[in-house]
Amino acid sequence: MILFRYLASEIFKSVFAVTLTLLAIIMSGRFVKYLAQVASGDFSPDVLFLIMLYRLPGFLEVVLPLGLFISILLTYGRLYVDSEMTVMSACGMSRRRLLLYTQIPAFIIAAIVAYISMVVSPAGIQAYAAKLAESRAEIGVKAAVEGRFRIDKGSGRVTYIEKTDRDSQTMRSVFMSQAEPQQSGGGERPLVSLVTAESGRFEVDAATGERHLVLDKGVRYVGEPGQSDYQFTRFERLSQLMRDPEVKTYRQEIDGKSTRELWRSDALEDIAAVQWRISLSVLVPIAALIAVSLSKTDHRRGRYGKMFPAFMLYMFYLVALNAVRDAIAKGNWPVLPGMWVIHLIFLTLGLILLYWDSVLRHWWLTWRRSRG
Repeated sequence: MILFRYLASEIFKSVFAVTLTLLAIIMSGRFVKYLAQVASGDFSPDVLFLIMLYRLPGFLEVVLPLGLFISILLTYGRLYVDSEMTVMSACGMSRRRLLLYTQIPAFIIAAIVAYISMVVSPAGIQAYAAKLAESRAEIGVKAAVEGRFRIDKGSGRVTYIEKTDRDSQTMRSVFMSQAEPQQSGGGERPLVSLVTAESGRFEVDAATGERHLVLDKGVRYVGEPGQSDYQFTRFERLSQLMRDPEVKTYRQEIDGKSTRELWRSDALEDIAAVQWRISLSVLVPIAALIAVSLSKTDHRRGRYGKMFPAFMLYMFYLVALNAVRDAIAKGNWPVLPGMWVIHLIFLTLGLILLYWDSVLRHWWLTWRRSRG
């Protein structure tokens, strides 16, 4: 029990440090992306940190297994290099017992990952999508960028706001240009709508939740660039529907469903999502087995000698599971065996790596005895 407590404490300390480091790297990259979206006016800066908090479980369910995998490699690699593992072996620590001691923390991590992937992460994705939709519906002047031209990639709309008053939620000197194709004589004329107004504001329809840009005292021009035949309209009040892009992607829509809802569904996308959530926890003990197999090293190779090939093997494992999920969702891979065949392949590979030296030694001794 002393050895188990020592190994478990070393693994958990390393898991905490590695996972925290990986999360910091991933979250910082995502934070920069969200900052760019805030700067371009995609959503309000008030919800930035809340959105990141909702996305945290989705990152953690993937990072935590990788953190355990790297932690085992680092911890056991140090023990081999410092000859501590040799002393443990001399005291009766067999490879099988080392694997058993490692699997106990691995199953604890697997239980945490299972809870996150099946309960916490779907709820976080639902809250993330709802908050993002709410922010985009109420974005108003909060995310309006004054003194800069802004191009909406989805619609091609170009807007410019000279000054904003965040207290009264109004904008001054608004310019907006947008392409408006129109059928004419069987062809398509590239019409452009150009609007200037003294002031503007955003209003949300209470019934539909749609966001409208309301402009006051302005002029609207519609015509074909380079031609003199254009429409000229002076208005006191102009309301235009702001068609924002969809908040949810395909993966977010599926991953935002509860596990119970997915389990009751017969759709291939939902079945693939259920297998993915279960696979994230099944991956943990198998990855721990592979890490124990590849952690054995010596002074010459150092504790980092097998780190790169081990990391590449883990990434291949994860990518294979993700590829099979997409194949199941598209009907290109049978639901059974589904992702379980990938787990079986890597479980077999881990066992081969773990006992390969013993098998070779056994064959060598058998061959020597037969020759003798």
